[in-house]
Amino acid sequence: VAKDLGLQLPELSDRGVRVVSEGRMQYFTLHGKTGHLVTAERIDREQLCRLVEKCVLRCE
Repeated sequence: VAKDLGLQLPELSDRGVRVVSEGRMQYFTLHGKTGHLVTAERIDREQLCRLVEKCVLRCE
């Protein structure tokens, strides 16, 4: 994420960069030491999409 934003790793924490999502579940977070976008916890497809045929988790 730091690379995509054109920032150095220390700037992520200095600027208070965080991932914001709509809804109540926070699926992703930023790894502070690497700047990588990682899953905050296991994403259970069966629980997330149990009522829909096509399961899509949009990320922009």
